[in-house]
Amino acid sequence: MSRRLPVRVAGALLAGLMASSAMAQQAADTVSPESASAMPAAFKNLSPEAAAALAAKTAGEPVKAKDWMIAAANPLAVEAGAKILKAGGSAADAMVAVQTVLGLVEPQSSGLGGGAFLVWYDAQTGELTTLDGRETAPLEADPTYFQDEAGEPLKFWDAVVGGRSVGTPGTPKLMEAAHQRWGKLEWAPLFKDAIALAEGGFTVSPRLASLVAGDADRLGRFDATKAYFFPGGEPIKAGDTLKNQDYAATLNSIADNGTKDFYDGLIATDIVDTVRGAPGNPGLLSATDLKIYDIKERKAVCADYRDRKVCGMGPPSSGALTVGQILGTLDAYDLAKLGPKSAEAWRLIGDASRLAFADRGRYMADSDFVPMPTKGLVDPAYLKTRSDLLKGDDALPEVAPGTPPWDHARLMADDESIELPSTSHISIVDADGNALSMTTTIENGFGARLFVRGFLLNNELTDFSFRTQKDGLPIANRLEPGKRPRSSMAPTIVMKDGKPELVVGSPGGSRIIGYVASAIIAHLDWDMNIQAALAYPHLVNRFGTFDVEENTAATELAAPLEALGYKVNPRALTSGLHAIAITSDGLEGGADPRREGIALGN
Repeated sequence: MSRRLPVRVAGALLAGLMASSAMAQQAADTVSPESASAMPAAFKNLSPEAAAALAAKTAGEPVKAKDWMIAAANPLAVEAGAKILKAGGSAADAMVAVQTVLGLVEPQSSGLGGGAFLVWYDAQTGELTTLDGRETAPLEADPTYFQDEAGEPLKFWDAVVGGRSVGTPGTPKLMEAAHQRWGKLEWAPLFKDAIALAEGGFTVSPRLASLVAGDADRLGRFDATKAYFFPGGEPIKAGDTLKNQDYAATLNSIADNGTKDFYDGLIATDIVDTVRGAPGNPGLLSATDLKIYDIKERKAVCADYRDRKVCGMGPPSSGALTVGQILGTLDAYDLAKLGPKSAEAWRLIGDASRLAFADRGRYMADSDFVPMPTKGLVDPAYLKTRSDLLKGDDALPEVAPGTPPWDHARLMADDESIELPSTSHISIVDADGNALSMTTTIENGFGARLFVRGFLLNNELTDFSFRTQKDGLPIANRLEPGKRPRSSMAPTIVMKDGKPELVVGSPGGSRIIGYVASAIIAHLDWDMNIQAALAYPHLVNRFGTFDVEENTAATELAAPLEALGYKVNPRALTSGLHAIAITSDGLEGGADPRREGIALGN
């Protein structure tokens, strides 16, 4: 018997979310309730199909299609990708169009100056693989890069703003690598929409305007950044038409010549000069760092859940491992019977997450630099030992890293790195059945606040631990020359019987892991349609405190969770989930109501 969430319930939940003051500006990346209600007006030139997709999201209904589907964070970007898919392009082709528009219309979240992780299912071969486009640390940097003269960690914001935090960007080469492997259309036309919007201007969305106004001090520290986001000395406003001729020129260069000039030419020179010349906080990124940067194809990490395999990006991301650990630890428990309103269900989910985050802090980092028990962390026998810890009837009084089986062992200390919410996610299924899940970022909202050639540079290096060791043991996620910082990005493809069933991911800093795991549970265990699963109020527990999404139904669980022994913190939890469910009847797409995106298909 179907347990799909009724449309009236999904609509009520969605209305509550959109009306919630919890949507007020969060530290890095949020949309206010006023912004939410103004979204259709901000995209008044949308196609009828895109306007219908916005209406479906508001009503709590998934968008349905037979041939292809795309879900991403901005309607203009989704429309650009849809044009490519309509023209017979692959999911990789469409991703290039989507990413280049996103870098223009939501520059605070992702773009050419950042990095990304991509998970790909190849319909022809039936194989999964991943591309690692994560930024790298400068070769001139050492493990004490984020410490003062006394060896103490720098304050977070002192490290972020300026050149010190900038790693070698990976997104342009990732787009190129994906197109070379899986593209069907010519390269240059994929940039057409982004170039036209940059040259002719796009309408500033409420979300972008509110974020610029809320970050005026940091954005105003650098002349080029200030000139773009504060023309005439005033912050850009929702409804303004904003042009970016420098971005159009950069895209034209990449469209005509690939990424050569970006990594070994005039664009590269300007990036290096901007980083090394950043007033007050210069960095060490060099021409050599850009010249030697490359994309790494890595084996997908998969974990068993129910009769599926949940697959995603392995190290240097902690996303697939930690999501997989949470779900694998829960596999023995009947969450479907407990239901989404059960405090017992959330006790299990919350403590499974705490156990997974303990392992994350101890073991997970760039496995090219440190040994990692990657297989052992998602080994079913090991996860059974973690699952057994949940057999009580209240909150675990404390959690600690486990002892997964190792291929080769090395003692490590627990990490202390900070990862704030920002980022963006793209889910695509093309007409050939290929599936793409890609999470893309410049880390914190507006990254390092350095603007060059029409795009912002990342602050990805602050995802490293500022400390290098603890109690004489090295920290796995310490900075090292050429190393890629650990991430929580969790682009995911859920496989059933060897074929994709769900393509999903989200922004949100280290809470990405909880958002993705909960969305999978809501869809698979609680049988919600994909739009309802993405809209369902959040409850996230990483380190002991239960964050519950304020002004939503999640707060009704606050007292029961406190009775189980948890500290509960109502707060804004602004995910940006985008997902596609692949069913026997076709494709169903969903877009997070907390953001401006849509799903669109045919």
